[in-house]
Amino acid sequence: MKPAAALPASKMNDSKFRLLMREIWKNRMVYTLVLPGLVWLILFAYLPMGGLSLAFKDFKANLGIWGSPWVGFENFKYVFRDPAFANAVWRTLVINIGKLIIQFPFPIILALLINELRMTRYKKALQTVFTFPNFLSWIVVSGVVINVLSYDGLVNSLIKLLGGTGINFLGSEKLFVPMLYLADIWKSAGWGAIIFLAAISGIDTDQYEAAQIDGATRLQQIFKVTIPNILPTITIMFILSVGGLMSSGFDQIFNMANAATKNVSEVLDVYIYRITFQSATDFSFSTAVSLFRSIVNMILLLLADRAAKLMGGDGLFR
Repeated sequence: MKPAAALPASKMNDSKFRLLMREIWKNRMVYTLVLPGLVWLILFAYLPMGGLSLAFKDFKANLGIWGSPWVGFENFKYVFRDPAFANAVWRTLVINIGKLIIQFPFPIILALLINELRMTRYKKALQTVFTFPNFLSWIVVSGVVINVLSYDGLVNSLIKLLGGTGINFLGSEKLFVPMLYLADIWKSAGWGAIIFLAAISGIDTDQYEAAQIDGATRLQQIFKVTIPNILPTITIMFILSVGGLMSSGFDQIFNMANAATKNVSEVLDVYIYRITFQSATDFSFSTAVSLFRSIVNMILLLLADRAAKLMGGDGLFR
């Protein structure tokens, strides 16, 4: 039997295009809902990427981004020669690794505790109370922290009332980082717990019933049923956290830091802000630092994803 002649490439492409258009038209309502988000993503996430070319240019305001001359990797040479840059990178890693170790478990623990409550009314009330701080800006939260921990604030007033000596919480380099952790836990733990509570709500109740029949206590059910079932969610959140190790939460540190804590508070985000707005303006230099930070974050994200897969877990990328 004579084999059928192969279709020309142009006809094959035309056929694929028609199938694609037919599929889009079939699901036109879904694509209509997606369209606003897609337009926003293109306008505010992808088009601004053209500005990253500043990292390889000597920016001149009168020439604009595209007219400024190319200088290659000169800006990166200046970045890596700056001792303040190396110190900022080190502080950023130290603070964020500490956050990963200390803060990351708190939303998981909080979700497990709320889930164990049997009174639905109190469960919802507590969830609202713990989630509310997330909706406060860091300006408000920092104002509360500063008023409470200032030398004549609530905590020091109680210490003095009990016969102790006031502590300079806000001006202590040793206390600054723990203060960051505590404030961030208070603000974000409740919001993070929502994700894990959603994962817990999807666990099949038959597993708990089987565990109860086998005589498992509530604590054993947490370790044998709940945690293994939410482990994929924990893994994904951990990978995302590792992918942000070079971003320290500028809002929090900028609002809580002061001149006395400058040596421990100038992380990479604050360093970028300082060289951009508080010294001789050099947008090319600051863009090079930002690009370096983004590349390192992407590498850490990919490494964390790969490590999760090697350990038998689920990653972000297939």
